[in-house]
Amino acid sequence: MRDIQSFAAGRWINPGEGAREIASAITGEVIAQAGNDALEVQSMLSYGRDVGGPALRELTFHERAKMLKALALYLNDHKQSLYELSFDTGGTLADHKIDVDGGIGTMQVYAAKGRREMPDDHVYLDGPPEQLGRSGQFIGRHICTPLQGVAVHINAFNFPVWGMLEKLAPTLLAGVAAVVKPATATCQVTEACFRLMIQSGILPDGAIQLVTGGLGNMLDYLDCQDVVSFTGSAETALKLRGNPVLLERSVRFTSEQDSLNASVLGSDAAPGTPEFDLFVKEVQREMTAKAGQKCTAIRRIMVPQAHVDATIAALSERLTKITIGDPRHEATKMGALVSQSQRNDVLAKTALIGTETERVYGDPDSFTVKGADSEKGAFVPPMLFHCADPDAANYVHDTEAFGPVATIMPYRDIDHAIALLNKGKGSLVASVITRDGDIARQMAIGAGAFHGRLYFNNRDSMEEATGHGAPLPHMVHGGPGRAGGGEELGGIRGVMHYMQRTAIQGSPDILTAISKQRMPGATEISDRDHPFTRVFGDLDLGETFNSASREITLDDIETFAHFTGDTFYAHMDEDAAKANPFFPGRVAHGYLLLSFAAGLFVQPDPGPVLANTGLDNLRFMAPVQAGDSIKVRLSVKSKTSRNDDYGEVRWHVTLTNQENAAVAEYELLTMNAY
Repeated sequence: MRDIQSFAAGRWINPGEGAREIASAITGEVIAQAGNDALEVQSMLSYGRDVGGPALRELTFHERAKMLKALALYLNDHKQSLYELSFDTGGTLADHKIDVDGGIGTMQVYAAKGRREMPDDHVYLDGPPEQLGRSGQFIGRHICTPLQGVAVHINAFNFPVWGMLEKLAPTLLAGVAAVVKPATATCQVTEACFRLMIQSGILPDGAIQLVTGGLGNMLDYLDCQDVVSFTGSAETALKLRGNPVLLERSVRFTSEQDSLNASVLGSDAAPGTPEFDLFVKEVQREMTAKAGQKCTAIRRIMVPQAHVDATIAALSERLTKITIGDPRHEATKMGALVSQSQRNDVLAKTALIGTETERVYGDPDSFTVKGADSEKGAFVPPMLFHCADPDAANYVHDTEAFGPVATIMPYRDIDHAIALLNKGKGSLVASVITRDGDIARQMAIGAGAFHGRLYFNNRDSMEEATGHGAPLPHMVHGGPGRAGGGEELGGIRGVMHYMQRTAIQGSPDILTAISKQRMPGATEISDRDHPFTRVFGDLDLGETFNSASREITLDDIETFAHFTGDTFYAHMDEDAAKANPFFPGRVAHGYLLLSFAAGLFVQPDPGPVLANTGLDNLRFMAPVQAGDSIKVRLSVKSKTSRNDDYGEVRWHVTLTNQENAAVAEYELLTMNAY
């Protein structure tokens, strides 16, 4: 029997008094024990706050992102050991890959997003600056900085690796230390993955800690700088959410709970269509993957009344092909539930559901298990129920059997389908299989408020679609009502859960100093050599080049029109241009102005500017006619390191006319050598 250790304040700690036994889901044999009632929770919190947090906050977002990437690559090199250890949790190899590979992939996504979408700095800017005074010398904007506490992650049993990594990735990217508390039933897998992270030596001391077993009274010592992120049952979430300390001290609490997720077969997706076949395949997969032990699994199936019988027949046929047995065997398509207690819970819940439905597939008292003992292992067969009157039913809309169990029900029309969807009182995900854009729009408008994610799929997207039950790190994971009312993931949105948004106000120079991004109205530095001659590291924010002026002639306009083929009437027809409410007569092409602007500010000799990689936020603000002149102001707005050879410089470019009125502005992006 293995001792599953905790990792507290930099030390591995063996199970102690109060340890709980962990049994194999396949054989029922006790394989490990975990838990220690003597953990010094205050020391753990102090270690995270005083050691781990400061070390993480010393790093920039880019440095933390690089750390995540290195960690993900290390785990990927050692993931086979996690696969092997996971079989005793009841899942198949395909299930383990969802868990392990999915967790590693999530970490890689956050590593990439941290480099692409966040600055190489310690302050994240949220939104544009706001002018608060008449002259522009008093402005405001919003910034986000890391919380200075600890994130306590309480995870569910069904994804011992992904559940940990999907929370850790945005937390560490934010710069916050974490205490990970996995579900005891599968904590041996979490501990193994956690041990790999510690062995890698990539994370700073105190960045992560592990509690295998109960948290004790840790929550009683949290404050406003800490976060509790929970995944699990609604019952447990309610107890945690109601903790008086969390309420009194306004401790951030986010919850991702079980929910009655649903899938709808569109009225256009009749039997014989690719959409019908896709629907049946998706439902079967969500019922049987991880033996239905997924928070996103399909529990309610909504089908047009006319297609109920065909759907039951097609789905039953697919379910008959699911081999139940020892997950180590290649032929096994569905393993066991995580434990006998979970099996008992599922059977109790199906008994309730059965009081207002008919079971049309699967018999828990008579099914075949290959390579294992159905009594010693926590096995149940897939079970499909039919609810003929879903409007009168209650259990099918509020009782979740957390296993391979789903209920099919008819709907009359789109409004009825929406009403049934929303009767679940909030879910993580609802899917709609349709090729009809009007149906999809009605579903989105009518049901969106009740579901954290709406997944639409049809023949056009099915080759690339990731599936109803696959939360992606790019997209929000969570949902209203029964689903917990919280959010995880969602790209950089997930990082913001571990940061404080602060409104800052002051002069342009002060806000420039805080944000490391030049604000409008800030001091310009214009007494230096041309900025294109200066390497990345020598450029200061606000460094500005003011060009000479250039007159725009009618010949310029006509030459550009004929050369490019852009003979739009506003440039070529005086009378038609004057009839246009935007123009006083013939005007210069906007892109002609951009071309001339480049000629005015470019330093042509070889130097540190390696490439122009694009422009952002282009606006044309006033027309330019023949006889007008333009000049350019080019200022360093921000700088971001990209690799060991070069960094990105973002320039603010303003074009003004002979009256010093702005006619165009944009942000120019260049890659500059160090």
